[in-house]
Amino acid sequence: MNPKIDNLLTETRRFSPSEAFAANAIAGRDLYERAETDRLEFWAEQSRELLDWEKPFTRVLDWTNPPFAKWFEDGTLNVAYNCLDRHVEAGNGDRVALHWEGEPGDSRSLTYAELTTEVKRLSNVLIDLGIRAGDRVAIYLPMIPEAIMAMLAVARLGAIHSVVFGGFSADSLRSRIDDASAKLVITADGGYRKGKVSALKPAVDAALAPRGELGVQETVKNVLVVKRGENTVDWTEGRDLWWHDVVPAASPEHTPEAFPSENPLFILYTSGTTGSPKGILHTSGGYLTQAAFTHKNIFDIHPETDVYWCTADIGWITGHTYVTYGPLANGTTQVIYEGTPDAPHPGRWWEIIEKYGVSIFYTAPTAIRSFMKLGRKIPKKFDLSSLRLLGSVGEPINPEAWMWFRKVIGGKLAPIVDTWWQTETGAIMISALPGLTETKPGSAQVAVPGISIEVLGDSGSAVESGSGGLLVVSEPWPSMLRGIWGDPERFKETYWEKFGDKYFAGDGARLDEDGDIWLLGRVDDVMNVSGHRLSTAEIESALVAHPYTAEAAVVGASDETTGQAVVAFVIIKESQLEEAGGAAHISDALRAHVAAQIGAIARPREVFVVNELPKTRSGKIMRRLLRDVAEGREVGDTTTLADTSVMRIISDRVSAN
Repeated sequence: MNPKIDNLLTETRRFSPSEAFAANAIAGRDLYERAETDRLEFWAEQSRELLDWEKPFTRVLDWTNPPFAKWFEDGTLNVAYNCLDRHVEAGNGDRVALHWEGEPGDSRSLTYAELTTEVKRLSNVLIDLGIRAGDRVAIYLPMIPEAIMAMLAVARLGAIHSVVFGGFSADSLRSRIDDASAKLVITADGGYRKGKVSALKPAVDAALAPRGELGVQETVKNVLVVKRGENTVDWTEGRDLWWHDVVPAASPEHTPEAFPSENPLFILYTSGTTGSPKGILHTSGGYLTQAAFTHKNIFDIHPETDVYWCTADIGWITGHTYVTYGPLANGTTQVIYEGTPDAPHPGRWWEIIEKYGVSIFYTAPTAIRSFMKLGRKIPKKFDLSSLRLLGSVGEPINPEAWMWFRKVIGGKLAPIVDTWWQTETGAIMISALPGLTETKPGSAQVAVPGISIEVLGDSGSAVESGSGGLLVVSEPWPSMLRGIWGDPERFKETYWEKFGDKYFAGDGARLDEDGDIWLLGRVDDVMNVSGHRLSTAEIESALVAHPYTAEAAVVGASDETTGQAVVAFVIIKESQLEEAGGAAHISDALRAHVAAQIGAIARPREVFVVNELPKTRSGKIMRRLLRDVAEGREVGDTTTLADTSVMRIISDRVSAN
């Protein structure tokens, strides 16, 4: 990478934790020192301290057959017991585990004792349905308490869950059921989204329907259905069961069995560049160790007093690690919400924070920028004084969004932890520790204690401070993926082929002069303009730094002269619409701003003003679709978008220009 380009944007603002926060912080500087002294013993100590092992492990890591790691392999434990029973046995059964808020306004709170009982009942139902250790169970549910119960009941039996996001189509669900050879599907009639019931059971029926020459889906024996939306659904007698008919009637007694640390825990599918989804496999002991450690130390969890809220859906890895497993392993009280941030009104999230006294709030940059677009008047209507820590996840957060989050939501006091990790890594790998780190807006900062991160050039040599390159994990870590389900060769080719025994994340990064890490997004999103490699993330940050801009997406489009040209799609803040003038004025102002901030080489060829950007329901911007528009191609598959009409509107807007 060209260091002149990779180090274009600079950030001089710094924020230290308050003395009061630092004095009570969970994580001490000794974590870094202990991890550097003996990394493997450090992880062994964390695992022994944070988890209950039925049979204590004696071997920490087996890396004799890279890239296939084994952590704590001779130990045994039960993941669900660690998340539930042990808290009840310790006298914390009356502590609230889940405050659930439905989109229409209905709510429900479950204590650890109540959640444990429900999971035991469901475990007995699953046993009656023939589920045993190693079986796969597909979970296709909205964000309701039953979704977490389902994950934990499957884990309790040593079976493997495959959670499929409720926004995915029947075809996407079918491909995942088939790949995992699922034996059971747990779903709901529907769930609430944007004020309406979004049906789920019909997609399951379609996924399991006869398939012409392929015949009927043979592995799924039963479908367990939660009644949530009250929408009419078809019913297959002998296959389909109502949750409310069988779970309350089941025995509340169930003794969990301990399983080996490397027993598979879940498969989570992530989109593959070759088209077919990749089934990322995670196992038990190592994954739960790093989930609990990072949740406790990065979010500064005080379980007796904190109310924690991660806004992710359980259909994504963030929902697995920082809604289900990390918080419950640490005995935390948390909030889960069924709906979207703007339903039934644009202040819904802030209303929930006020209602439950949320103290730790973890969300995505796309959501933060959406709120920036609406302005600070909406959150200012609510009491957010309970918030003491904020977190960001999903993609790099640009400095201006970081600052808005800190000022408007965090009251200029709450530290922000900007976290980098992936479905494949299982848990956070790069983040500030909030009681220790002097934070920088937009920087993910440093590797978590016990994690080895490097930024390398194409040749494999480390880059110097001030330069950019490829982000790699250079040593095995406890929550690492154990493979791609059923395809070990694809696992090796996808993640390990470039650097051998080092995991290549697919992301670009740069080191600043202090050695802190700045994420540049996917390497696929790096543009080559007249021989210069430009990061879309940095140009987007420059655009959002302009007072006009609420959100921006940048792509590289083919250009006869420069090879690729910068094309930007921007959303203008509502408060700036009148002042900004027409689209031509906005385009000229933003093009000039990028040139001034970064350099003429990064000046966008075109800037299109749009009302929305194409996003998946998890908030990821689908830049490949914008690239199609920028290059005048037919727009590709839009089925995973939260709103499929967005691309038609954008295409019409671009054509009009």
